[in-house]
Amino acid sequence: MTTGRSRSPSVPAMNGTIEVRGLRKRYGRVTAVDDLSFTVRPGLVTGFVGPNGAGKSTTMRVILGLDAPDAGHALVGGRPYRSLRAPLRHVGALLDAGAAHPGRSARHHLLWMVRYNGLPAQRVDEVLETVGLGAVARRRVGGFSLGMRQRLGIAGALLGDPPSLLFDEPVNGLDPEGVRWIRGLLRTMAAEGRAVLVSSHLMGELQDTADHLVVIGRGRLLADTSVADLVAAASGGRVLLRTGQRSEAMTVLANAGATVAAVDRDAVTVTGLAAEHVIGLLTENQLRFSEITQHRASLEEAYMELTRDAAPYQTTEYHAGAAARP
Repeated sequence: MTTGRSRSPSVPAMNGTIEVRGLRKRYGRVTAVDDLSFTVRPGLVTGFVGPNGAGKSTTMRVILGLDAPDAGHALVGGRPYRSLRAPLRHVGALLDAGAAHPGRSARHHLLWMVRYNGLPAQRVDEVLETVGLGAVARRRVGGFSLGMRQRLGIAGALLGDPPSLLFDEPVNGLDPEGVRWIRGLLRTMAAEGRAVLVSSHLMGELQDTADHLVVIGRGRLLADTSVADLVAAASGGRVLLRTGQRSEAMTVLANAGATVAAVDRDAVTVTGLAAEHVIGLLTENQLRFSEITQHRASLEEAYMELTRDAAPYQTTEYHAGAAARP
């Protein structure tokens, strides 16, 4: 992918590591973040996930110096954000796609940013081309769709060619082509050695994009692990079995010490026995089967299991007519 960037020699030498240590932030009686610690390392896309109200946006605001913590600290490249000179050269961020003045053109919005940060003016046209807005650079932002405003916010984050990047829900408003584009952009940024932190509620997108996950709930850390390890742990060694002799197969496997649960008319899940052992038992007892598959949990399954007790709003299944029952 052509990004249109002309990097200065000093950029690769900068430390892009983002560190959060012992972070605590309260708003009145509400504790938004509670003793939170994690590290976003260069060369990785780190997904930052958790239920609504978990403290993700608060944490990002503290990292960027927009909110002051009550305890702990957040550092970018070993320094607090507020101490950085020309901060866009150190960290780029998109927290709010609506931050641009609606009466300005996309180009003038970015020109104001480069002048304020002492960046070369040619960066404006470079990043507009990178995010696909070159053809509408002189249009007013007020006429942009949400997806176009997201692209403009990403362009602003890239202006200083920084070693650290933070994106809060960057796929909001993007069409399928835009989602594929942002996925490739994030991977490219990490491959160039940058530290990339991205929050999202779309687990399917993170499964295809993120290398590492930081999961929080009610302001506290729930998991700090690779995507592969989290999915492997959630998979739990389960085996999916399809057989026309379901009852007989369940009896044989249960007698061998497995935990067996019916899925549908001809399918069961088997926990506690490897797939090879299941095949051996079925063959020994002359039970026919059409499929045996080692279960692999999706990232969404792993996430839902991990955050089950951390969601502030618990939902129940709705049944038609329930409201009419006493």
